[in-house]
Amino acid sequence: MNLRIAAAGAVLILSIGASTGAAQADRAVDVRIAGANDTYLAIEVLKTISVQNEYTRGYKRELFKHWLDIDGDGCDAREQVLKRDAVGLPQVDPFKCFVVEADWLSVYDGVRTSDRTRVDIDHMVALKEAWDSGAWQWSEAQRTAFANDTSDVRSLIAVSSSSNRSKSDKDPSNWMPSLRGYWCTYSANWIAVKARWGLSMDQSEWGRLNNLLTGQCAGTTMRGWNAVAGVVSATTTTVSTTAAPTTAAPTSAVPTTTRATTSSTTSMTSVATSPAASTTVAPSGSSSVVSVRPGSYCAPEGATGAYGGRTYVCSKTDVTGKPYSGNRARWRQQT
Repeated sequence: MNLRIAAAGAVLILSIGASTGAAQADRAVDVRIAGANDTYLAIEVLKTISVQNEYTRGYKRELFKHWLDIDGDGCDAREQVLKRDAVGLPQVDPFKCFVVEADWLSVYDGVRTSDRTRVDIDHMVALKEAWDSGAWQWSEAQRTAFANDTSDVRSLIAVSSSSNRSKSDKDPSNWMPSLRGYWCTYSANWIAVKARWGLSMDQSEWGRLNNLLTGQCAGTTMRGWNAVAGVVSATTTTVSTTAAPTTAAPTSAVPTTTRATTSSTTSMTSVATSPAASTTVAPSGSSSVVSVRPGSYCAPEGATGAYGGRTYVCSKTDVTGKPYSGNRARWRQQT
């Protein structure tokens, strides 16, 4: 199924995620994230996320410098979230931006406290999980931006220290909040962070979220987001859209049939052309490097592109020479 969301002005495109294993066979979605105030079905955004094995080498926590003031508002990221997530008005030292007194309610386990030493700031997607899911390819500046991201409330959240330590660096296949009533929101927030930052999922992680969103959390919606500077969110580009006069839908809804025509304002466009295929094609005569999404369907066979500073080739076989299912070509790293 193709989900095309019409919106006036500039939009971001989330194109097909990689497809590995039976759980994702031949799935394809074209979701256009128009901005932070629009609403989307969480499961449709999940379908854009690449499924890959985790890269488990080389992680060190110090690679992600955190609790810094990267937005220049005078508060480091920890104090900013403590202030933002307080119940009621917190007492804050205006000179040091230090939260002197406040109450907090942990949405993970329902623990309420006024003791800031019992409150942790949780990275929704833990730093190690981010590393294993693609951040190992990032620059230091990108890792620092991720570790201190207060530009989207889903990235960092104030929770009880006990729940944060229970979660550690686990993904949803291994850990969910003890408050089951928060599971649907947690799932949507996890997906939002992964999609916004262009991070992949492993098969069990993707499968658990898919099961939740087709089961007890069916129909869960989520807000969009604003782009992160310097980070590729799936396959992204900026386009202008012109909606068909009779099919434009309100931006607050999740349309399933709205279609838009697009004209590129950059050197390339990336739009799913059928339910079973995706590629990013540079215009004839363009010298631009084609940006691809590893694992997604592609054409023509033998074409090359780039992702994360690495070269990828459109091939009908994996790196070991094993043919992909259906004899379909996919983007894989060039050996």
